Amino acid sequence: MRRISIGSWAYTIGPYADKPIDFDTVCTKLKELGYDGVELGGFSPHPNPDDCAEKSQRDEIVAKMKQWGLSFSGLAANLWGEQLANTDDHSKYISEFTKNAVFCRDLGIQGIRVDTVQPPTILKDTDYDTVFQRITKTWTTCNQIAKDHGLYMTWEFEPGFVLNKPSDVLRVLDAIQDDNFGVMYDTSHGHMVAVVGARQNGEREVVEGGQTAFLDKLQGRINHIHLIDSDNTCHKDANGDDETSMHLPFGDGVVDFPPILKKLAAVQLSHDWWTVDLCFWPDAWGATAHCKQTMDRFVAEYT
Repeated sequence: MRRISIGSWAYTIGPYADKPIDFDTVCTKLKELGYDGVELGGFSPHPNPDDCAEKSQRDEIVAKMKQWGLSFSGLAANLWGEQLANTDDHSKYISEFTKNAVFCRDLGIQGIRVDTVQPPTILKDTDYDTVFQRITKTWTTCNQIAKDHGLYMTWEFEPGFVLNKPSDVLRVLDAIQDDNFGVMYDTSHGHMVAVVGARQNGEREVVEGGQTAFLDKLQGRINHIHLIDSDNTCHKDANGDDETSMHLPFGDGVVDFPPILKKLAAVQLSHDWWTVDLCFWPDAWGATAHCKQTMDRFVAEYT
């Protein structure tokens, strides 16, 4: 069996940026719908290390979660304002990561999520090897910080950030050979990276055999799972340009879930969470119930 959560950022960013749904309302609704937990987007207006800097505030969050009968499946750390691939000075990034690691520890969250921060277009200004070394060196340090705080570290690869080719993902994993560090496998990002080859620099690279073949290549290095659909497109930014994978409610896209779920069900995780990700979906609130029903069916049929 699996416990089911959903990412809280779906209700605070993108279409919800001007009308965010507060954390208490989100959690109350999730409990009504039968969710087991929430994956916390650690930025305002939901609980985050800056707005909840005091231990007493964090203890209050923990108490509320117990009252709702919910748990945290992970933290999406707010590191998007930092520099990673575009600087040699990573002291601020590491400091912010550490702050979020402490926040995780205080809330009883087991996993912390990262991405490569800068878009793939950075490779027009900075050479690949420099970008790669900056990221992997800094993440090696951060992974040790995560371990020191009792956390695992998971990288969400996606078209919207640099190192978005299938071979990039494997190369990063080869560079950070530690069981505590792994990839978050998001079925929409997996589709856009391995099947579509979206927003890649240079020659387009996909995986023959699609997502199931890509999952075979990632065997033993997946430590977190997001499930959601894809329609072969990217979400558009404010200028109408491709940003990152579009996340559609189950059944609205083209992902062939049965063979993928068979693979994912066999993945050995340090936890029992499967997480819904409705990031940037314009009616995430309205789709939340349908996604829970679908996830229940997935769990019943494949686990």
